[in-house]
Amino acid sequence: MTFRFIILAAGKGTRMKQELPKALTPIGGKPILQHLYESVEASGVDGVPVIVIGSDQPKLCEAWNGVCEYVVQHEQLGTAHAVNVCRDAVTNADAIIVLYGDHPFISKETLQRLAHLHETSDGMLSMMTTTVPSFDAWPIYFHWGRIVRDKHGQIMAIREYKDAMESEQAITEVNPALYCFNTTWLWNNIGQVKNLNAKGEYYLTDLVELAVAQGHDIASMRIPPEEAVGINSQEERMIAEELLTRRHGS
Repeated sequence: MTFRFIILAAGKGTRMKQELPKALTPIGGKPILQHLYESVEASGVDGVPVIVIGSDQPKLCEAWNGVCEYVVQHEQLGTAHAVNVCRDAVTNADAIIVLYGDHPFISKETLQRLAHLHETSDGMLSMMTTTVPSFDAWPIYFHWGRIVRDKHGQIMAIREYKDAMESEQAITEVNPALYCFNTTWLWNNIGQVKNLNAKGEYYLTDLVELAVAQGHDIASMRIPPEEAVGINSQEERMIAEELLTRRHGS
């Protein structure tokens, strides 16, 4: 089975309050995106990732001489739209793994596990989840979407925090939004994603409920909270620096 990586890095990162593109924010002296790029490269799952950038952004991988393909997302219309603009760039793959340019700590082993899970489950959609011991311990995950499972443990939906009932907000399994899609299924279904939300954007998470509605089982694997960290603010950047220091110290 052949895989391609799409890394979404077109976000302006306004919450970072900085001129630098968010994906080039240094963590441990190295851009966030470079951490992820090195894991992708070391995984051996796919050689050259496709990076989605904004029309005013530089070719991000040039910051460290990385070899990447680029697709420009001219309008910021959400994560599903960002993936859809890559349709012509990833025609030669059986499956597509979608990552985010603000997740520095995803390991090569995790990427290998996701590819293996997708290959062996033979489904339309495989995904990572992370479970926290409590939101007091991991407050950065409090506003993440919750993974809703049925009584058999199958994923039924991802409930965004602001849309979740109190009982759902208590769920400690959250969605880092890291997916692997069957390519044919993805391109056949991504056009069905609607933008009926507060931001008027097209979200990849909607594909999960679409797959469930079609009767597909969603394969999932858990990753440690330390690995799922995404960086959207200077506060989260400091948490990431702390995690990196702790990791190197251990």
